[in-house]
Amino acid sequence: MTTVGDVLELVRAPAALTVLGDTVAGGHAGGARFGARRWLLPLASVFLYSGGMALNDYADRELDAVERPERPIPSGRVSSRRALGIASACMAVGVGLAAAGGGRRSLGVAAPLVGAIVLYNTVAKDTAAGPLSMAACRGLDVLMGGGGARAALPAAATVALHTAGVTAQSRGEVHGGSVRTARAGLAITGATAVAAVAGLGTTRGRAPNGSGRARRIVSVLATVAGAAAYLATTLPSQAKTLGDPSAANVRTATRSGIGAMVPLQATLTARTGALGAAALLGGVDVARRALSARRSRGDVT
Repeated sequence: MTTVGDVLELVRAPAALTVLGDTVAGGHAGGARFGARRWLLPLASVFLYSGGMALNDYADRELDAVERPERPIPSGRVSSRRALGIASACMAVGVGLAAAGGGRRSLGVAAPLVGAIVLYNTVAKDTAAGPLSMAACRGLDVLMGGGGARAALPAAATVALHTAGVTAQSRGEVHGGSVRTARAGLAITGATAVAAVAGLGTTRGRAPNGSGRARRIVSVLATVAGAAAYLATTLPSQAKTLGDPSAANVRTATRSGIGAMVPLQATLTARTGALGAAALLGGVDVARRALSARRSRGDVT
């Protein structure tokens, strides 16, 4: 009998915390106002992400029976038919929430996002285009928050860049990685950090008054602090894979890279001056770290 815990494991429930900030960062970058309805967009991201995770396990059910038999489908705790149903339901709810929270513009991004999720999990994942395909999923998720606005493109590209590096690294979780991939991952992390703080110090429109200057200083400090937290989350485990790209070290680095999405989102949000939303994402990161501490070190992401 399938339990709620089995379903939560299927959709990687704790990891869903790492997508809450995509639409927050994209929305603020795109200049959107976050009223009550717009806060449905982070929930849309959670359901779309959860659907993608369930679809991932459905698509990999035969491989998982050999490499990861403890997962819900190969262990018999969730049938493959039920997993596909859960994936479909989650994505349908996600699209509905996107329409309710962001209107036609966000819906216009949610539809191709679903297509990108399906494409990655069923076709592109094990190909050379896999990292770019996954990067497109996360980039579109950020754009969904901004309703596809051009102003949200830099934030979307930054998240996509980080995603591509983590996805490429994750391919060594079972059989080990390579020093070459580890070096590329470190380079991408550095480039992502630079992109996240790009534009600080520039002023648009009228010169700010005293309170405006103070707020801008706080925004700059929060952005730099967020970038530092991002680097502190990713670099230590990535550095270990340089000397020993074993499967265990790659798994740890991959998990750290996934978790680093949250301080990256907070950085991008703080850069826009939305300090309250950035602080909220900081709280999400604290919750994520607490949950991560309870997970097994050997788990494959």
